[in-house]
Amino acid sequence: MKNCGLIAGLIYPAKAIIFFWRYPFLWSYIIPPILLNFLIAIAIYGSLFFFAWEPLQSSQGDLIAWVDQIVLDLPYWLNFLSYLFVFLLNFLQIMLFVGVFVITGIAIAQFGVLLGAPWYGKLSEQIEKLCTGRVKIVEVNLVQELGRAVLYELKKIVLMILAVIVFGTISLLPVLGTTIFTVGWFLLTTTIIGLDFLDSSLERRRLSFRRKLKILYSNLPASGSFALACLVLITVPLLNLLTIPLCVAAGTIFSCDRIVVDL
Repeated sequence: MKNCGLIAGLIYPAKAIIFFWRYPFLWSYIIPPILLNFLIAIAIYGSLFFFAWEPLQSSQGDLIAWVDQIVLDLPYWLNFLSYLFVFLLNFLQIMLFVGVFVITGIAIAQFGVLLGAPWYGKLSEQIEKLCTGRVKIVEVNLVQELGRAVLYELKKIVLMILAVIVFGTISLLPVLGTTIFTVGWFLLTTTIIGLDFLDSSLERRRLSFRRKLKILYSNLPASGSFALACLVLITVPLLNLLTIPLCVAAGTIFSCDRIVVDL
C-alpha cells in the first residue's frame, strides 16, 4: 500500500487514529488544542452567522428571482427548459453552501494550527520518535523561531495573492476561464493544507518555504491525496474540531514514512 501513492495518501488519517489507539499518552497533547479549536470555531461560525448569513440568503433570493423571470419569459414550447434551470439553481445553491463550509474549515485550520503549534509540535516530536526512534531538531533562538513562523504565514499569503491575480486573469477567458480558475484555486487550497499538516516535522529541520513546496510536490500523488483527505476532514462542521489534530498527527506519520528518511 505504501507504494500505491494515490491510495496510500488517503489512509494516513486512519493511520493516525490507530496511533492514538496504540499510544494513549498522545491524547495529552491534543486535548488543549481541541479546546482551543472549539473556541476558534465558536468565533468563526458566530461571525459567519451574523455577518455572512444575510448576504447568502440575499444571494439565494436573487438567484431564485432570476430563474423565475427566465422561466416566465420562456415561450410555451421551451417550458421543458424550466426543469434545467431549476436543477442549475439547486446545484448553485449547494455549491454556494459547500464553498462557505470549505472556506470556514480552512480558516479554522489556519488559526487552529497556528495557535495550537506548541502542543502540535510536541505531539509531532513524540510521533516521530515512535516511528523512527529519534527526533531531529535544528535548534534556533526564540526570535528566529517567531520570525520563521511569521515569514511562513506571509509567504503563504503572497502565494495566495499571486494565485488570485493569475487565476483571476485567466477567469476572464471565455468558456474555459471559470473552469480553470476553479481547478487552480482547488489545487492552491490543497497545497496550503498539505503544507500546514506536513509542517510540524519539516519545520523542526528549519527548511525553507521553497524546499517545503518542493518536498510536497515531489511526493505526488501521495502528498496530493493526503492533502485532499485533510481538506475533506477539516471541512465538516464540528468534526473539524477533532480532525485538525488528527491531520497534524497524520502529516507527521506521512513525513516519517516518505520524507524525513531523506533529510
